[in-house]
Amino acid sequence: MTYIVQLQKDKKFSKYLGDERYELFFHKNIPLRLMAAIMSQQLSTKVAKVIYQRFLDLYNGKEPTPQQVLDTPFNILRNIGLSNAKVNYIHNVASFCIEHTITDKKLQKMSNDEIVELLIQIKGVGKWTVEMLLMFSLGREDVFSADDLGIQQAMIQIYKLDASNKKLLKEKMNIIAEKWKPYRTFACLHLWKWKDS
Repeated sequence: MTYIVQLQKDKKFSKYLGDERYELFFHKNIPLRLMAAIMSQQLSTKVAKVIYQRFLDLYNGKEPTPQQVLDTPFNILRNIGLSNAKVNYIHNVASFCIEHTITDKKLQKMSNDEIVELLIQIKGVGKWTVEMLLMFSLGREDVFSADDLGIQQAMIQIYKLDASNKKLLKEKMNIIAEKWKPYRTFACLHLWKWKDS
C-alpha cells in the first residue's frame, strides 16, 4: 500500500488514517456509470440501488447502450422513480456519449482534467459528479473533490478550518491536499470513512 506512506507524511492526517486499506477498480461501461451517478444524486445508497435495479430491469437485467437508453420513452424512465429533471439529464448523457463517441477506451487515454472538461459540457453533469466517476468508475488515484460536503466537513474538523467563506475554505483544502499527491483519491476515502464513523 504505497499510498499510506505518502499520506502519513501529513502528520495531522496520519492520526486519522485508521486500519482500513483501499483499492480502486476500473468499472466498464463508463457512459452507464455516469447515468447511474445522476440517478443516485440526493438519494440514500439504499434507494439509489433500488432505482438502478429497476432501470436495469427495463433492459432484462443487462446494461443498456446509450442508444437503448435514448430510445426508452420518457414516461417509462419516469415510472421507475426518476424525476423529470433526472430523465432529461440521463437522455442528455446518452446523446452526448453517442455524439462524441465516448467509450471506455477513449476515456482511459484522457487525463482527469480532460475528462472533467469534456463531461461537464453535458447539462445536468457537474464537476462533483465527474470527480466521483473518476474515483469510483475509472479508478483514478489522484482525484480531490473540494466541493464534496463530507470531505469539507472532515477537513474542517481535522484541520480546524474556518468554514464561513466557502471560496477560501476550498482554497485552503486544495493547498492541504497538495501533500497527498499523487494519492488524493485515497485521502478522500479515508476522510469519508472517518467522518462516517
